[in-house]
Amino acid sequence: MNLQGKRLVIGMTGGIAAYKVCELVRRLRDEGAAVRVVMTGSAQEFVTPTTMQALSGEPVATDQWGVQGARAASAMPHIDLSRDVDAILIAPCTANFIAKLAHGLADDLLSALALARRLTPPCPLLVAPAMNVEMWNNPATQRNVATIRGDGIEVLGPASGSQACGESGAGRMLEPHELLEDLIAFFQPKALAERRVLITAGPTFEPIDPVRGITNLSSGKMGFALARAAREAGAKVTMVAGPSSLPTPRGVRRIDVLTAREMYDAVMGYVNRADVFVGVAAVADWRVANASAQKLKKNAGAAPPALQFEANPDILAAVAAMPGGPLCVGFAAESENVIAHAQAKRAAKGVAMIVANQAQEVLASEEAEVHLIDAAGVRTLPRASKLEQAREIVAAIARHLG
Repeated sequence: MNLQGKRLVIGMTGGIAAYKVCELVRRLRDEGAAVRVVMTGSAQEFVTPTTMQALSGEPVATDQWGVQGARAASAMPHIDLSRDVDAILIAPCTANFIAKLAHGLADDLLSALALARRLTPPCPLLVAPAMNVEMWNNPATQRNVATIRGDGIEVLGPASGSQACGESGAGRMLEPHELLEDLIAFFQPKALAERRVLITAGPTFEPIDPVRGITNLSSGKMGFALARAAREAGAKVTMVAGPSSLPTPRGVRRIDVLTAREMYDAVMGYVNRADVFVGVAAVADWRVANASAQKLKKNAGAAPPALQFEANPDILAAVAAMPGGPLCVGFAAESENVIAHAQAKRAAKGVAMIVANQAQEVLASEEAEVHLIDAAGVRTLPRASKLEQAREIVAAIARHLG
């Protein structure tokens, strides 16, 4: 569970997006977080405190003098609720409440709680804006958002799209799964802050004819997990992905390609701007030189078509050979002699690190055991989820960068 042991306060202000917070609170608890909910009077016009108490498993604070109908023990819930918590998230956060935060107003429990939170050591405050597009674009709101960002408040979103009022544009609150991913990312160490990371992911597909091709069983899961983990670590991530239906991790720029040559071109078009290159994709070593422009027909008794092969470019070797190029990390999925083959690959390609695994165990799997192989030797990461492994790999990359 990504938020195991985290203690969170969720503050709700009055907006139609309040209904999304019901799912968010459930998801936060599924990830191991303990959640307390604080609601303004306006928020209660959209969702009841009883609902939020049932979802959070804790009494809901609704005003300065009461907690779900009972007087707080110290009569100072704005102090009590802001102490010993790992973060406060206000969602939905209206334009009015952003203005309160920008100007230090404290005329209800939630605004008083936000103002009273500790600054040393800091109690992080995050907000998820939710409002009409014109309210979001209003210069006053933009000034207030700039002010709270300058004060160290993390602003999550907003998204763009259709709105409950019937208009469309920026101002939609992020969806619960997006807020959850952003919260999880917030707590990860920023070991790659401001670094530019280029990752390849997934298989490639080499056409035989317009409907057939040669590919492999790579799901792309490890590459997508690494893209997410690098973004969590503060990096600016670009991912070149072969054919995959996996969703793009939040905050990651994705370039879709089909063949190895397309992947090579995409990588070489960006790599000069990268600090780190991670070649995770299972790139086809060969392509069909005599691919047919028309679908090949099966004729009874006739011999199958003779396919001729030629080598694809070696993307990892090409990047590693660049003078002054990025730190290079490769992957090796081997069917036998995993560590020996991976060590040979690292030496042949001249890369800083190879991540090796048993191909039969890792392809399309949710978990993996991997070996990190560099000049210092071999370090084995025991079987775990690919996201957990990706975070360990990102930490190792950060150590290589110094």
